[in-house]
Amino acid sequence: MPSPQQERAQASAITSEQASEEASPTSQLRTLFDRPRLSPGQRRIARYLIEHLTEAAFLSITDLAERVGVSQPSVTRFASVVGFSGYPALREKLQAIALGALPGGPAEENRGNELQGAVDAEMGNLENLRRDLADPGRVVGTGRGLAASSPLTVLGLRISVSLAEYFAYAARRIHPDVRLVTRGGSVAYDALLQSREAGGTWVLAFSMPRHAQETLAAMRVARGAGLKVALITDLALGPLADEADVTFATGTGSRLVFDSYAAPGVMCAALLQAMTDADPERTQARLDEYEQIADQYQFFLRD
Repeated sequence: MPSPQQERAQASAITSEQASEEASPTSQLRTLFDRPRLSPGQRRIARYLIEHLTEAAFLSITDLAERVGVSQPSVTRFASVVGFSGYPALREKLQAIALGALPGGPAEENRGNELQGAVDAEMGNLENLRRDLADPGRVVGTGRGLAASSPLTVLGLRISVSLAEYFAYAARRIHPDVRLVTRGGSVAYDALLQSREAGGTWVLAFSMPRHAQETLAAMRVARGAGLKVALITDLALGPLADEADVTFATGTGSRLVFDSYAAPGVMCAALLQAMTDADPERTQARLDEYEQIADQYQFFLRD
């Protein structure tokens, strides 16, 4: 039989655990990372984990270090400073907190399978994007710039081609001159320089993991030619963001073999909306013209 002191200690532990479970994920992380001697780099790691918990909790040490812009040993030291034996132990704790924050958590039976977990992580990315869009000023301003740039160049290389193609396809419905660049090297440089010579003022660039050296080089050429660069990526820090005039950092789904792009896709749609709002008369005229052409040539099946 436990002694009265042991019973009180057990009750206190249960109460403390329940209080931890009832606290918000942000509060739990702030308590976890509340260390007075965190270096500036370690504070950046803590801030990233707090702001992107549902995605960051499932990142490898390599991916986390890349997203924050620090070295892998820095992540390992951070895990030790905040009281864990290493990054795997810290990640296990982060996952427990993240799963408790997701719909249906934290009960084990509600965690679902690996595919459902990937969807849950993307829901977290979308929630983070929703918070970022609470102040739509940057999106609205960038949309105006893209709408006014003629021609407008859209750059996406390697894995980022699909997002660039989607944006360019939709933008052509509302913009008179959209130029898509999906090949790197001198081909991209030539297209960017021609766009600037033709009067273009903006480039919209996409860079998803793994980030291509060719994308960074093309962005530098664009800036050197006098073009402004808007960037949609997953990193708010690093050399790509340094070369952009405005950066929209959105989480990517990394739970499966290949990344998924729910949040970047919504970011594309938000910028397209801002472009339509920037010049509503031109937008309506072009959409009406397109519908007439689509009907004439029967582009689409009739319902």
